[in-house]
Amino acid sequence: MRYLDKNITEDLKSKMVFLSGPRQTGKTTMVQLLAKSYKNSLYLNYDSPKDQKKILQMKWTDANDLLIFDEIHKYSRWKNFVKGIYDTEKEAHRIIVTGSSRLDIYRRGQDSMFGRYFPWRLHPFCLAELKALNIVRGTPEDWLPRLIKHSGFPEPFLKAMTSFSERWRQLRTDAIFRQDIREIEQVKDIALLEMLYELLRSRVGGSIVNLNLARDLDVAPKSVKSWLGVMERSHAIIPIHPYTKSLSRAILKPPKIYFYDNGEIVGDDGAKFENLVATHLLKRIHFLMDSTGHRYELCYLRDKEKHEVDFVVVKDKKPIALIEAKWSDTNPHHALTYFGDRLGVKTRIQLVAAGAQKKTHKGCVVWPAAEWLSQPLEKEIF
Repeated sequence: MRYLDKNITEDLKSKMVFLSGPRQTGKTTMVQLLAKSYKNSLYLNYDSPKDQKKILQMKWTDANDLLIFDEIHKYSRWKNFVKGIYDTEKEAHRIIVTGSSRLDIYRRGQDSMFGRYFPWRLHPFCLAELKALNIVRGTPEDWLPRLIKHSGFPEPFLKAMTSFSERWRQLRTDAIFRQDIREIEQVKDIALLEMLYELLRSRVGGSIVNLNLARDLDVAPKSVKSWLGVMERSHAIIPIHPYTKSLSRAILKPPKIYFYDNGEIVGDDGAKFENLVATHLLKRIHFLMDSTGHRYELCYLRDKEKHEVDFVVVKDKKPIALIEAKWSDTNPHHALTYFGDRLGVKTRIQLVAAGAQKKTHKGCVVWPAAEWLSQPLEKEIF
C-alpha cells in the first residue's frame, strides 16, 4: 500500500479523485491494487486503442462500482466527458482519474469541475514512506544514499542496480519528451527543449537566469521561459521561486531548479543531497495541501547581500520554517539566524547528510537528515 491509499478511499465516498504525479511513480499500480477492494472495478487506459474505444462509447454498466480512467486528459474534451459521467452516474460509480501530466482543470477549457473532485499528487518514495511501508531492509540511514544514487522512483530504487537505473532513466526521459510533451504541449523543437534540460542538470541549486540560458541555446529568453513551464507541467523539473515578501532587499525573479529523479543530477554530493531534500519537502507539503486544504509553498531565500537559505516553507502566505541542506557541515548556517530573526520564523533546521548528531545552537537545530526526513508525512514538523 502506498501512502495515499487510505485518503483516496475515504474521498471516493463523496467525490471523484484526480491522481496526478510524475511518470513512473506507480500511479497505475497503486489504483489497480486499490481497485481490488471493490467488487467489480473497471480500469481503462486512454493510451490503449481498445480501452479508448470503450471510454468513448461508455462501455460499462451500473455493476462497475469503481471506474478508473488513466491518461484520459489526453482526450481534448475529457473534462466535460468526466463531468457528465459524474453528474449523471455518481450514485452507481466511484471514479478515479489519473495522469502523468498535471490535471489542471482550470488551465484549459471552459467548464468548471469545482465541487466534484479532490486532487491528490503521488510522489516517488521518500524516507518517511519507506519507513512506514517497511518494504526494504535497513534503516533511513541505509536508504538515504540509495535514494541519492537511484532516486525514489519505485523500479530503480527497488532494483538498486546502476545499469538498470541508467537504462530506466533514459527510457523515462525519452517518454517525457517524445510522448508526454508532444501530446500535450505545442512545442515545435523538442531537440532544443532537450538541450535546455541537459543544461539544467548541472545547475541544480543555482539561480536560473533565462537570459543566460537563452544565450547558451541561441534562442529568445521568452522561449526559455515557455519551455521551463512546459517541463514543469510535464513533471520533468521542479522550479522553486524566491520568497520576497517582508524582505526589502530580497531578490525578485530567478528560480532554482530541481528534479524529481535524483539520478538526473550532474554535480557533487552536495548538489545531489540538496535535490533530495527539495523532493522530500515538496512531497511533504503536497501531502499536507491535499489532505488539509492549507496553502503551502516551497521557496528559497536570498537577498542582495548574498545571505541565502536553501528552503523556506510557507503556509497560508506565512513563512513557518527555514531549512538548509549541508552534506557534512555541522556548524549552523548563519543565514538561518539572519533570516529567522527578520521574518519571525522559529523553526530553523539544518539537515546534514553525513556525520551529524542532533544539536541546537542559537535557535537553530542541526539534524541528521535521515532522522528528520523520515518522520511521518502527516506529522507537524514545521
